[in-house]
Amino acid sequence: MLIDLNADLGEGITDDAGLLELITSANVACGFHAGDLETMRRVCEQAASRGVVVGAQVSYLDREGFGRRQMDVDFRVLTDWVGQQVGLLTEVARQAGTVVAYVKPHGALYNRVVSDGRQAAAVLTGSAGLPVMGLPGSVILEQARASERAICSEGFPDRGYTRQGTLIPRGEPGDLVSDVMSIADNAVSLARSGQVGSVCVHGDSPYAVDAARAVRAALEEAGFELMSWR
Repeated sequence: MLIDLNADLGEGITDDAGLLELITSANVACGFHAGDLETMRRVCEQAASRGVVVGAQVSYLDREGFGRRQMDVDFRVLTDWVGQQVGLLTEVARQAGTVVAYVKPHGALYNRVVSDGRQAAAVLTGSAGLPVMGLPGSVILEQARASERAICSEGFPDRGYTRQGTLIPRGEPGDLVSDVMSIADNAVSLARSGQVGSVCVHGDSPYAVDAARAVRAALEEAGFELMSWR
């Protein structure tokens, strides 16, 4: 049984090096919601040295709101934003001796492309054929599959879900799971469900490394082999 463990890195919040010792895929912030060239370079170099696969975590241009504010963006503008982010990280990764292996939207954009076909198409157009990671049943994964792009559905053991299978919006009751052992238990349940190929531990929490360590241990104890989906 194989499962990928991914986390958001390069956001200037948590211990990137600590997470890179535990995860198999790194979603690297590309400067639009967080991160800068030096941070991207450092994360890519460390990922390359540890054999961790690098993905582009693309966002709305919203550093003030950490990419979590809803934005109505023209198709061409969003396509260009995504292209800028992927292009920048691609060059940084190349210099670090690795490649950008997939794209994953961040924050408000991630939630938007669950149901917004227009913005989903913009992300796909701007990311130039890269494999796509997203929420099970999301429009962006359906569009990517239709265009014969590789996809990976992921689950969030540290987030709460609605009855419809979407994430409870941040700030609403039940949005976050903060107990590390509960996060680990949730990760095993998600992996066993067969609905996801990856589980994500958010890197912007103060307990991110502890949570990732507990998740990895629990998954291995449950018989899963951790391996990047790319």
